[in-house]
Amino acid sequence: MIAENIEYKDDDVLLEAYVAYQESESQKPVVLVAHDWSGRREFACKAAERIAAMGYVGFALDMYGKNVYGADGDAEGNAALMNPFASDRSVLRKRMTAALSAARAIPQVNASEVAAMGYCFGGMCVLELARSGADVRGVVSIHGILAPGEISNEKIAAKVLCLHGHDDPMVSPDQVLAFETEMNEAGVDWQLHNYGQTMHAFTNPAANNPAFGTVYSETAARRAKQSLKNFLDEIF
Repeated sequence: MIAENIEYKDDDVLLEAYVAYQESESQKPVVLVAHDWSGRREFACKAAERIAAMGYVGFALDMYGKNVYGADGDAEGNAALMNPFASDRSVLRKRMTAALSAARAIPQVNASEVAAMGYCFGGMCVLELARSGADVRGVVSIHGILAPGEISNEKIAAKVLCLHGHDDPMVSPDQVLAFETEMNEAGVDWQLHNYGQTMHAFTNPAANNPAFGTVYSETAARRAKQSLKNFLDEIF
């Protein structure tokens, strides 16, 4: 496996992606990996490597800027990094579009075969990419934030998969229903897998804070991994 850091820009903001792929003479589909609220750290990079092991190019994108990271357990600091994007979805979409352009420019990538996946805040990011009308095959939100911002949507071209824990305190059942209604009314090819007895951040082995609502679930993580594989097999 080949892994490297690639710099790219959103206007004057320098960003750095972590890219992983298996050496090949042919171009491959690319899957953007949007990080959680703590930044493009090891968890997102390992996800890009798992995508590469599936035979695609994994592109762990950067929402915050090169060398800008939060930290485990620092809710206040991580929120300060995330909130400017959560509160202004036009800024978020622009940053995601920059990542999409950078990923498509990689020589090993088939620019017509692109998907995006994201964890927690990253789930919000990939859903906003879809809502922007971006020409991508599909997006996958993994314990992501489903609620839209105060911005109009374009026609959603992507297929949508959401992998959600029913007991996630950050996404209420009412928000889930509102999201399903939104997708239905927009005519989207969508799926939502709702895992029972499962909280937020269920794919992250380091998540162990029931009071905050973040708890790893080996069972839900295994099921989510299989659902992700099935979805990528289908769209590519």
